[in-house]
Formats: sequence, C-alpha cells, structure tokens
Amino acid sequence: MSRIGKLQIAVPSGVEIKRDEKSNIVTVKGPKGELQQYVDPRIELNLEDGHLHLTRPTDNKRDKAMHGLYRALINNMVTGVSQGFQTKMEVVGVGYKAEAKGDHQLDMGLGYSHNILFDFPKEITVQTINEKGKSPIIILSCIDKQLLGQVCNKIRSYRKPEPYKGKGIRFEGEVIRKKAGKSAEK
Repeated sequence: MSRIGKLQIAVPSGVEIKRDEKSNIVTVKGPKGELQQYVDPRIELNLEDGHLHLTRPTDNKRDKAMHGLYRALINNMVTGVSQGFQTKMEVVGVGYKAEAKGDHQLDMGLGYSHNILFDFPKEITVQTINEKGKSPIIILSCIDKQLLGQVCNKIRSYRKPEPYKGKGIRFEGEVIRKKAGKSAEK
C-alpha cells in the first residue's frame, strides 16, 4: 500500500469537502477560500469522524501512484484553505533590491540594465521587507501550494544564486554551496 496514500487527512472544523461524481472534481472550502482539483474516478474518498481516507481499487502500479498523488494534493488543499502557505525569499547582492507595488506587483533591481516588474496572479499576495544593512526579503502568501511554488521558481529564475559569491534570489534558509574561485599562481 502507498505509504503516503494510506495516511489520513485531518479535516479541521470549518473546512468542507465535496466531490462532484459527474466531473470527479473535489472542492475544498474553508475560511481562507476555495480550491478545486480533479481526482481520478477510481480513487474513493471516505469522510469519517473529521478524517478523510482515500482508497484504491487494485494494487497495480498506476493505482498506487494515483493513490499517493491525490492524497498529497487534497492534503495541501485542506492545509491551504485552513492555514494558507507562506514563502520567504532573500535578494542577496550589492545593489540588488525588491519592492512591492500594491499587493500583486513586484519591482526588482537585479543588476540588469532595467528593473524587472513581475505581476502576480490575484490569488497571491506579496510583501517586502527592506531593512538597512540586510538583504531585502520577499514574502509571498497564497492558499494554493502548487501555484505558490511555480511563482517562487519563476522569481528565482530571474537571478539564480551563483556559486562563487552567492549573489541572487534564494529561499530563506537555503544553503548555497560555494566554489573556490581562481587562485593566483606565483
């Protein structure tokens, strides 16, 4: 049995889960919003005593894979609508800056000839912290973990951390393995 798939999903109070049998779309509603996800029709959902169980019909390879996948996706949806997700990113480098323009736009100066204006989807809110003497921090919040991860990787792709000085955009707490530069021969 799938180790991930057999785990129960604790459904907190205020979170409602419904499955449309016709289109196989699971809708999760909570205090922070509503999310929808297609679920394979072979996967069964059983809600008992505030816990959601997912079961699969057979032990073939595809059913095992889908069992774990949909359990993880639904768990992320339940967590998102009840608590939400937040990611912090650091902008490291001399002269590099980031500034939020409203709730859905980010202005970044990353050493290019022009600033980069990044527009966010309406589901994501952005804040920046600019303290003197410290690297700017970008804080992204969303209820959809998958969308948040995609946007974070898009922002990171504008200036990935380089291995010699460590300059670039990185996740908070991420460790960059540095390489030794050229050594001068005498």
